[in-house]
Amino acid sequence: AEQVERAFQKQGNVNLNKKSLLMAKNKANPRWYKNIGLGFKTPREAIHGTYIDKKCPFTGPVNIRGRILTGVVKKMKMQRTIVIRRDYLHFVKKYRRFEKRHKNLSVHISPCFRDVTVGDVVTVGECRPLSKTIRFNVIKVAKSSVSKKSFRKF
Repeated sequence: AEQVERAFQKQGNVNLNKKSLLMAKNKANPRWYKNIGLGFKTPREAIHGTYIDKKCPFTGPVNIRGRILTGVVKKMKMQRTIVIRRDYLHFVKKYRRFEKRHKNLSVHISPCFRDVTVGDVVTVGECRPLSKTIRFNVIKVAKSSVSKKSFRKF
């Protein structure tokens, strides 16, 4: 596992005892992962990768439940956290017209999603509160080839 923190990082469900590793049929690094369900596939990097992330929905004890939302990646300046923009239309009764509105959402992104860039469309799932502002986890990334300023309804 990649040790970049001060504390030793390990998966809670994996025994790193040398004896149990010798007896195991799988000689590669033992790794625990799960299928989050809802028709979403577990990324290959989550199965074969070496990262340790306790907030990852595929390799950590975080469950996806509640709402499934989509949005466009707006900022990637935090560690393992991105800001997505969700555009929507709001109806104004007086003028019988729609107006554009948006909400920004802070979302945890697991290291298994490597090549995410600003402008990509991501699908996020609701989970327990991971921090003060983060209640969603990225579960799928779709590459985008649309220009940055255009309005997209989700």
